[in-house]
Amino acid sequence: MIEMQNAASKLKSTLHLNVEPIGISFSDRVDPSQEFFDIEMPLPTEDGRTGRVAAGCVFWMHAVERRFATVAADHANCSVGSFTHGFLELSVAATKSDVGALVTSGWVSESDFGTIEHVTTQPAQVIYEPLSSSSSVPDVVFLRLNARSAMIFRDAFPTARIEGKPQCHIVAIAKELGEIALSFGCMLSRTRTSMPSSEMTAAIPGPLLQEALDRLEETASIDRNVANYASIDSKRFAN
Repeated sequence: MIEMQNAASKLKSTLHLNVEPIGISFSDRVDPSQEFFDIEMPLPTEDGRTGRVAAGCVFWMHAVERRFATVAADHANCSVGSFTHGFLELSVAATKSDVGALVTSGWVSESDFGTIEHVTTQPAQVIYEPLSSSSSVPDVVFLRLNARSAMIFRDAFPTARIEGKPQCHIVAIAKELGEIALSFGCMLSRTRTSMPSSEMTAAIPGPLLQEALDRLEETASIDRNVANYASIDSKRFAN
């Protein structure tokens, strides 16, 4: 079985990651022994929205540091993320004020709703953690890529889905469809997470992690050979 600390180390070195990979795991029951993400929720909006963080994508930022469990209420301030993670039906999410604001702004239209992938079975809890500290293979391995790592990733998986908004639905693509996906990100998530403009994200289904590691290492090795050739060839222009 893949050892997660080793897998995380290989991902970081192969992809030249600036940020720790994280694992995301869905469960159909609440385990009270877990440490839950527990900070005070702000007052709800008129339609009842509040949560532990502004949106579920914010949990990605905290998960590089520690393991924690979340439930539906923790994600509930962002109706988009609550839908993509299986906590809300689309018919309910579409009635929320935050979705209304996105439609009114022109950022998304109602006709786009059906193209957004989502977790089809409502989870009881979702666990986030640094991949290196995971005791088992998570449902989804989530990466924050820089331009160089995205280059290697795309070469390793030329048929991977490349997505835009909403950024969080690549988690559902990986979990539900078993597909590797990249996202350029979305302004909703970038603003709420303060994710640097230089980063994009990728999601790997847990069952494909070993295969992904092998292909990434092979691609990175080829790139090193090309870089060596280009470096030697460029010396002719030193003067």
